[in-house]
Amino acid sequence: MLSPYGLEIIESCLTCKLRADKIFCNLPPQSVQALEAIKYTTAYPKGAVLFVEGQAPRGVFILCRGRVKLSICSSDGKTLILKIAEAGEVLGLSASVSGKPYELTAETLDPCQVNFVKREDFLRFLREHNDVCLRVAEQLSEKYNTACHEIRSLGLSHSAAEKLAKLLLEWSMKNGGARQPDRMKLTLTHEEIAQMIGTSRETVTRLFADFKKRQLIQLKGSTLVIRNRAGLENLVSP
Repeated sequence: MLSPYGLEIIESCLTCKLRADKIFCNLPPQSVQALEAIKYTTAYPKGAVLFVEGQAPRGVFILCRGRVKLSICSSDGKTLILKIAEAGEVLGLSASVSGKPYELTAETLDPCQVNFVKREDFLRFLREHNDVCLRVAEQLSEKYNTACHEIRSLGLSHSAAEKLAKLLLEWSMKNGGARQPDRMKLTLTHEEIAQMIGTSRETVTRLFADFKKRQLIQLKGSTLVIRNRAGLENLVSP
């Protein structure tokens, strides 16, 4: 029989806004109970580092609330942000399955609630629950496809303007279910946006000014409005 905490997890999964395709959303009750027995729940402040690129894998981090920045760093100190992880995502999955060092550094962008599962417990959990094992395989495949998309976007884009236009359009698509899909909150700094598209902070600031001048976007504080979607799309190579 499930404990009150297990029932709370199930109820949270039914009522929260996490997408159903996340690994640990909508699990069978038996799997939820098994996960409950091996997880450690921790609250992290903004700016906390969950794990560092090159570190031996300690386990997986299930992000329940908040956002986490996933980045890689070159030998000369340049940083590239590969993804902003959101609630429902599992971090450190590939490293924990393969036993190889973490490929990325994970740092919280907001105060976060995270469930941590030790690597040895997680691997045993996969062996004993085939339904979860299949979901992990699907997630790793999705991560591979996402990585290919990011490489294509960064490597084949012709200019920083095209990369920024792509990023704004992608953010707008994620907001597509809202009443105002062309209105979004900018929660990243110009430096962080630069790290996402592989350019400098100064270039991002200049591009935002240029987009505003051309009336492609409008900025009011941290709120960005896409005024000319077709104009932004014209900046992106087919």
